[in-house]
Amino acid sequence: MDSAPLYLEPHLEPSLASLLDSAAFLHTLVDALGSPLNVVLPDEIARNVERFRAAYRRHNLAGQVFFAHKANRSSALVRRLAATDAGIDVASLGELQHALGAGFAPDRILATGPKNPEFRWLAARSGVTVSVDGPEELEELDALVGRHGLPPVRVLLRLADFEAPGAKVLSRQTHFGTSVKSLDQLLDVVERHQEAIRPIGVAYHLDTTSLDEKAIALEGCLLAMDALRKRGFQPRVIDIGGGFGVNYLAHAAQWERYTTELTNAVLGKRPSMTWSGHGYGLRAENGTLRGTLSLYPAHRPVAGAAYLDELLSLPARALGRPLGTLLLENLYDLHIEPGRSLVDQCGLSLARVLEVRRTDTGDHLVRLAMKANDASLEEHGVLMDPVLLPRGGVAAATGPAAVHLTGNLCLEADLITRRTVHLPRLPQPGDLLAFANTAGYCMDFSATHAQQQPIARKVAVHRDGGSWRWCLDEQYWPITRPGGQQI
Repeated sequence: MDSAPLYLEPHLEPSLASLLDSAAFLHTLVDALGSPLNVVLPDEIARNVERFRAAYRRHNLAGQVFFAHKANRSSALVRRLAATDAGIDVASLGELQHALGAGFAPDRILATGPKNPEFRWLAARSGVTVSVDGPEELEELDALVGRHGLPPVRVLLRLADFEAPGAKVLSRQTHFGTSVKSLDQLLDVVERHQEAIRPIGVAYHLDTTSLDEKAIALEGCLLAMDALRKRGFQPRVIDIGGGFGVNYLAHAAQWERYTTELTNAVLGKRPSMTWSGHGYGLRAENGTLRGTLSLYPAHRPVAGAAYLDELLSLPARALGRPLGTLLLENLYDLHIEPGRSLVDQCGLSLARVLEVRRTDTGDHLVRLAMKANDASLEEHGVLMDPVLLPRGGVAAATGPAAVHLTGNLCLEADLITRRTVHLPRLPQPGDLLAFANTAGYCMDFSATHAQQQPIARKVAVHRDGGSWRWCLDEQYWPITRPGGQQI
């Protein structure tokens, strides 16, 4: 049995690595603002936009990169994004108000997701593009335009249930969009309300990492555009949503070894690697492995803009030529809605160590000044080691330590990690654990005020010469004061 530590080291690009090397600076922030604390790097979101733009240029395509705002509520990230040429995808009334207040013009905003009447009214009133899921939403928009005397609303028709000829590709069920089998009926509704509705194209939303599924959906959208044109419309946009992914881990070998050993642990071939034998979706039945590993593929050699590049390079099954070529030949704009991948490397979550104790079973419990939902890596199936930042910058040479990380709620389920985490040494009270790359969903998507514990405050940091500067997230603006100080 292999007893070496099972590390899952985070992938760190230069800016985030430099910030983590500034342990004294991060300790000062937590001393001042409390634990937990979220730190965002707004300039990184601009770099990620440029990576996606480079993929567009490789395929000679035009279109918009919309940030899926739901991935992070940071004002600093949204304001920095507004200073680029990117757009923003909003999925609630609050997000739409936030985007407008951060500097986005309506033509750079896309309204998606379930919509209450107030959200729908402000979207139509302000003139943003609306992604609609079905005929009922079209009827409601038509009534809204007529009642308030509004200009016609630009809409994207979101579709689902795509099929391809040949071998069947299993597609995950979605409750977003209208089945392509009902496209004709949907277009009947559009025709009835064409004085109030302007269909500019079609869209899809797929919760999958499968390139094949997304390629089939994109080809299906190309065919749907033909159906709109036959009805006399002039569509120009295909929106392929998000789901381009993030590579969280530095080493593929660590991920492969961990998942192999997890399987062995579930089968009883080695000691448990998790709290109470949690199997992450796997279980043993009469010596046979059952279930499905319910984890995000934390090491992804092709992710983000590279994933988009690969998707556009795939040949369409029925139409033959690469998908990017087909978009170009038809002069269609490509819209995308990355969330997680657009805030890759854009932030980290800090937690102070409150207590370290050894149980009767010999396990080390490390209690943090943080709730599980403050860095909900486990909820999103992301396994990644935190970075240990010793108090005072000097680490005791105790050797590798296997620990269980628990939160500060009076709740058995408040586990920061269900798995045993291997650290280079045993933490001490006052040390910090930094959970890297949490800006995509893990930072604040699930944060609550449970047990009257505060949710993490948020600060924005940027490099100024050789040092880091910070401000509260809500005080960040991507402008420069006289003298060069950025706010």
